[in-house]
Parts: sequence; structure tokens; C-alpha cells
Amino acid sequence: MRRLVTRRSGIHGKGVFANIDIAKGTRLIEYKGERITDEESENRYPDTTHTFLFMLDSGEIIDGGSRGNTSRWINHSCDPNCEPMEEGNRLFIHAIRDIKAGDELSYEYNLVIEDRYTPAIKKLYACRCGTRKCQGTFLAKR
Repeated sequence: MRRLVTRRSGIHGKGVFANIDIAKGTRLIEYKGERITDEESENRYPDTTHTFLFMLDSGEIIDGGSRGNTSRWINHSCDPNCEPMEEGNRLFIHAIRDIKAGDELSYEYNLVIEDRYTPAIKKLYACRCGTRKCQGTFLAKR
């Protein structure tokens, strides 16, 4: 039986769900996709709230929308059950608490943008997690 399944999400679009109970600390999946530069990401997605991009500490970007896997469908939550962890030049998603079969996987996107956080910008990056801890946006705190 597969540990993870992708299906329609109550948070946003598609989501990734646990198909079995998963213990805290479990490495769940590698975030995969084409490796590109910041310049290439800006060329591909000039005016978008695209969230398949993941920047590594090296500055290299993983574009999950190009040659990505199931991990690209993990949604943001202000009260997540997972976190991304960089290991070497790879990125893995780990469970930060026990996850029950049927639960949707989520992590905090902490998206960083250069623009000022105006109400219009916050609306573009609105969070739909619905948790009591919801901050209203998946932008990183400044």
C-alpha cells in the first residue's frame, strides 16, 4: 500500500494525504523537480503566485512544476504536520508530528517576496488552511 496519495484538497486544489498512519520524524518524500536558477524562475513565472518553486540554501531552485513528483501538491498550513529539510543538495519532507491515515500533509511555505506586503499582495498569497493558528497568508513574516 502506498503511504501517500494525491487527491482533491479542502485547502486548495490538489493535496497529498496519508494513506496509512505515519509516525513523527518519518521522512515522507523528496521534493523533486527541474533544478533552475533564480533568473530562470523569473523568466518562467514573471507575474504569478506560483508555489511549485522551492529555493535551496545554495540559491538553486527546484521547480516542482517541471519534472516534479507528488510532493508539489503538499499544501501550506499555518499549523503544519510536516516540514521541509534540506540534506546535502536535496530536499525532503518530514513529519513533525504523528499523522493519521486520511490526514492531509502540509508545511509552512514561508514564501519570501520582494514586494511590500500590502493588503492586495496579502490577498494574492491568501492562506486557506482554516486552522485556529491561521495567519491569513503564506508569506514569511518580516
